[in-house]
Amino acid sequence: QMEQLIPLVNKLQHAFGDIGMVAKIDLPQIAVVGAQSSGKSSVLESLVGKDFLPRGSGIVTRRPLILQLHHTPKEAADQRPHGEFFHQPGRKYYDFSKIREEIQNATDVEAGRGKAISRRPIQLRINSPDVLNLTLVDLPGITKVAVGDQPPDVEAQIRELVMEYITQKNCIILAVTAANQDLANSDAIKIAQDVDPAGDRTLGVLTKLDLMDRGTDAMDILMGKVVPLQRGYIGVVNRGQQDINTNKDIKAALKSEEEFLQSHEAYSRIASRMGTPYLGKILNAILLQHIRETLPDLKAKVHDLIAQTNTVLRQLGDDQISTMSAGGLLLNLLTQYSNAIVAIIDGTHADSITKTELTGGARINYIFTHAFGPYIMSLKPCEGLTDEHIRTTIDTGPHQLHLH
Repeated sequence: QMEQLIPLVNKLQHAFGDIGMVAKIDLPQIAVVGAQSSGKSSVLESLVGKDFLPRGSGIVTRRPLILQLHHTPKEAADQRPHGEFFHQPGRKYYDFSKIREEIQNATDVEAGRGKAISRRPIQLRINSPDVLNLTLVDLPGITKVAVGDQPPDVEAQIRELVMEYITQKNCIILAVTAANQDLANSDAIKIAQDVDPAGDRTLGVLTKLDLMDRGTDAMDILMGKVVPLQRGYIGVVNRGQQDINTNKDIKAALKSEEEFLQSHEAYSRIASRMGTPYLGKILNAILLQHIRETLPDLKAKVHDLIAQTNTVLRQLGDDQISTMSAGGLLLNLLTQYSNAIVAIIDGTHADSITKTELTGGARINYIFTHAFGPYIMSLKPCEGLTDEHIRTTIDTGPHQLHLH
């Protein structure tokens, strides 16, 4: 039953996404935050076990990606890993390269082909026997300087979007930082500390452990001696750019990660608490526990929203469309409007009966008799025109005169 909590929240996330409230309702979720080139995309792909995210230079993620991982049980009819976009209901993507293309296409449609940022999320569900039930929100990578055709205020745009998610108290922050970078300058840790100074809802992920200088390690960071986090740090080894260029299989990369951690002089002591598979298990456990803790409050909020919506619906009147066709309803409304206009002109409408002023047809008659006629008679159509202008116009036919 506990495992059903994540799919339940996913349904709520889908419903709120349809009405543009996905970032406004405080749902329990995990937001993935990191600088560009921090290895954020590689972490997500390793959790899924497939290449499916767009890659390139500059800003690649320009819309929030709500990634719902759904574990397919052994008895399921379709065991093949596949993806489903919520904006394309019923369509299944078994080719994960096509998922990458659709993410890019959906981004271009919403945010343009440049480097603009959009708040509207893409919702993607991955069904696979190789994943744990998990929901992650992949946010655009934090950047400092606008390059190329990026908007000049791109840093502010991305920061505002990231803050929109991580300021919510029910949001767990997955702060991704490269191990070969100074943690004190980590954009992910800095922005997480802005909203979670105690580190109660921040989990640190240290990527690229294999790229640190020879003779150095990240043990002090992983043990919480540099920037302490209540939920700690997990170290992982990503595929390098060369691995990606040569299409190194993710399963092979996970095997290489395991071998590196177990054979490393420092990391071998804590290898059982490091690596991508362990990260997936921890995220699943954290999200389940977090949903369990926030469920009573979330349930109350949803009931309040339902009550508010029902009140608004009652104020809108009866649901007539459910009892007659939309065309019939429109014809009925137009007939009522037409009858009301005729009654006003005839003077038989209830609002037309007054002793202080003319209304309806009587007022129209008064305007034509006492206002419109005298106004027309007061016009001097030939004023400003010479006889020569008039004769020329008659000879050449109608045309626009430029009067001065």
